[in-house]
Amino acid sequence: MNPITNKISIGVPGLDDVLGGGLPRNCLYLIEGNPGVGKTTLAMQFLLEGKRRDESCLYVTLSETKLELEAVASSHGWNLDGISIIELSAIERAIGGKGPTTLFQSAEVELTQLTKLLMDEIERGKPARMVLDSLSEMRMLSQSPLRYRREVLRLKQRLAELGCTVLLLDDRAAEGSDVQVHSIVHGALSLNAAPLNYGIFRRSLAVTKLRGVRYREGNHDYAIEKGGLQVFARLVASEHHTAFRKTAAASGNAQLDALLGEGLHYGTSNLIIGPAGSGKSTLATMFAHAAAGRGERVNYYIFDETTATLCERADAMHIGLAPHLQSGVLKIEQVDPAVISPGELAFRIRSDVEREKVRVVVLDSLNGYITAMPHEEFLHLHLHELLTYLNQQGVMTMMVLAQHGLIGPMGTPIDVSYLADSVVITRFFEALGNIRKAISIIKKRSGPHEAAVRELNMTSRGVVVGPPLTDFQGVLTGVPSYLGGERGGSRAG
Repeated sequence: MNPITNKISIGVPGLDDVLGGGLPRNCLYLIEGNPGVGKTTLAMQFLLEGKRRDESCLYVTLSETKLELEAVASSHGWNLDGISIIELSAIERAIGGKGPTTLFQSAEVELTQLTKLLMDEIERGKPARMVLDSLSEMRMLSQSPLRYRREVLRLKQRLAELGCTVLLLDDRAAEGSDVQVHSIVHGALSLNAAPLNYGIFRRSLAVTKLRGVRYREGNHDYAIEKGGLQVFARLVASEHHTAFRKTAAASGNAQLDALLGEGLHYGTSNLIIGPAGSGKSTLATMFAHAAAGRGERVNYYIFDETTATLCERADAMHIGLAPHLQSGVLKIEQVDPAVISPGELAFRIRSDVEREKVRVVVLDSLNGYITAMPHEEFLHLHLHELLTYLNQQGVMTMMVLAQHGLIGPMGTPIDVSYLADSVVITRFFEALGNIRKAISIIKKRSGPHEAAVRELNMTSRGVVVGPPLTDFQGVLTGVPSYLGGERGGSRAG
């Protein structure tokens, strides 16, 4: 049987997708990472998946006790009954015949004796899946790289003859990369946990080697929660194409839709940019409310405020979100960038789009999304893949980005305007002793739009888009010049 075409599930949600469908059978694999990254948890999920499929499973622990393993399993709600466990800390009982599933202290046992005892136990149980945790003890007992390599090779050859798929766990106790094992194993997975200045560790997994299999390269975010690891495979937009008709989506405000040239379009990404308090979120909420009113699924992801605050502010503008929230057509999700990775957020969005047929996605704001990034230079790549994917699914995406400053020249935390199909800009400006707001459309790839700068008013009756500000020049700079003439375009709405 060709092991490359006969794959088994590793039992970790999302990881089979990264591995190109699973692991080839009857091969040896290395799972490496520093202590605490989740190697033992992953190994248990691998064996529990085998147990679910009625396969014989064996866990050989050279560094932990059976009680410690059972405590880890219990924390995830698992039961290890049916999985054989051999522990190195009780070999005397095994030699004395008091128990077939226990072994002894590594410091007192020669490597050849350890290997023989392991092989005897393996040949008796003939497991289909096996975990050896960990290689550090074997490496220390070997005392030389040559002997260590020979023992691992001997183990590999005998296990392959028995038809066993094996995970070797390594905590990277050796200095540098362990080339002795890397050159022997059929595949290798690397787990990493990078500490950030604030919030949870950023956990990522990479397949560094997998012979004869087309797998997803690069780093993939993962999380450890009750129930085990979940891997969020890196989104590749080119793999997802869905036919759709590019139609316009109205905001429900005739003045705003006229400024936008009949509204925005499905299958486009749209950026609303401006200083804090200038009406960006309100404009995004209008489109979300209008889409929900048409019965279309809307997902609103908020990073900077609470659901209650968003709904209260919308109600003040006569944008009632409560009925749509109750019906389920609108979902507002608070995202804490300190506890969620960009990969997990993209996974959530993709799952909702594919399962619930979401038509509108709002990210409010990108400033919060930026803080979720481990390194700023990756933001463009994450956003590009996510926006391209959403566009190809016929989803209209609204992104809100707050600029630094209120009046005068303003900066942005990062320039993403080139990723957007449409850019709507809002501004404060000072005129005739008052602070006023303005709105304009900088670009729109999906169709024509007005080039005028109009006044934007938030009133108790709702949002009002006024006539063009023809009496002012330089409104978008925040410090305009008044050209004179109290024409209608210069008055506050």
